[in-house]
Amino acid sequence: MKRSEINAALREMEAMCEKQRCYLPPFCHFTPEEWQTIGHEYDEVRDCMLGWDITDYGMGDFDRFGFSLITLRNGSRTMPDKYPKVYAEKLLYLKEGQYAPNHFHWFKTEDIINRGGGNVLIRVYNALPDEQIDYASDVTVCCDGRSFTVPAGTQIRLTPGESISVRQYLYHDFSVEEGSGPVLLGEVSQCNDDETDNRFNPPVGRFPKIEEDEAPYRLLCNEYPKA
Repeated sequence: MKRSEINAALREMEAMCEKQRCYLPPFCHFTPEEWQTIGHEYDEVRDCMLGWDITDYGMGDFDRFGFSLITLRNGSRTMPDKYPKVYAEKLLYLKEGQYAPNHFHWFKTEDIINRGGGNVLIRVYNALPDEQIDYASDVTVCCDGRSFTVPAGTQIRLTPGESISVRQYLYHDFSVEEGSGPVLLGEVSQCNDDETDNRFNPPVGRFPKIEEDEAPYRLLCNEYPKA
């Protein structure tokens, strides 16, 4: 991705959070220059990869294949003594026309909540024993305390305030219902590790390669300088 694309995506998600009155923690507002002076008191932000996360999944077409995210809180499975939180929370922003690819998680379970804006469509499949997609078997899902079964590949529609529980090995993707507008999502889960706990099918990248065509507006969660 071009840095200018990332900067535009950051500003757009900031505006959506403000519109939905979803207030962000201070570290989300640090400038790249401020990060050069910040000490070990913010090691949790660095080590647990809190903050901004913009990805095009290595596809080079952010407006079609992309997601904007903020990790607000997280623990660490590799440093549990230092960061003992067993939970994580994210915000996710998806525009009409964007698609977040099909994947499951080996470790974490999560709830995806529509926090405001348009309607999100989440397609679901079971996984086969060899971790391929099961295109045949029905899928049992739980939405806001209601358990029900749908055919493989069904898109679960979440309007603002609604949520879905995503268990381990449940394949899911994201898109926005046409005509409903961009959507701000919440994610509440076990500890999050985007480097080792995403099984995309087909495989895609996770963090973008960046073309520096302008100065960064904010640093992404994998760009922080050491204290």
